Amino acid sequence: MTIETPRLILRPPVAADRAALHAIWRDPLVMADLGPVKTAAESDATLARHAAYPNGLGFNAVVRRDDSAVIGFCGLKPGAPDTPIAGEVEAGWVIARAYWRHGYALEAMLGVLDWCWAHTDAPRVVAITARRNAKSRGMMQRLGMSHRPELDFVHPQFGADDPLADVVTYALPRP
Repeated sequence: MTIETPRLILRPPVAADRAALHAIWRDPLVMADLGPVKTAAESDATLARHAAYPNGLGFNAVVRRDDSAVIGFCGLKPGAPDTPIAGEVEAGWVIARAYWRHGYALEAMLGVLDWCWAHTDAPRVVAITARRNAKSRGMMQRLGMSHRPELDFVHPQFGADDPLADVVTYALPRP
């Protein structure tokens, strides 16, 4: 799937995108509320996992139109098994620090949501983040999502005492 917005192209990652995506995932500030920084092998495994999702799901490289810079990774994926969002369509995004506060994540995700409503029958889209991640929670609200406290959970990917394990869930119903 390829999604185009006024300033961005979201497309499946290609080999030439690896260095830019690896740099995003190894930046400790970018990953502070998402999880540990990733090695190149872990980054490649993430790319492979997203490429294998069915039905057009999987995150895409976020590319700026004006200079072809790869600035992020976002899209939709199946909700994690063994969590309250298993079986849901989950939205997510990560943008390189140099491109924060330019509205790129919002623009990209609005395009992703438009694609979702046009190409899936999902009754809603969910998004999760660590409770402490105020920036992502604000983004979810800007997307029109509402906090769904009954779907909050302790993420099994993290130890119970890790602050990233305390996860909040937001949802946006199909328009």
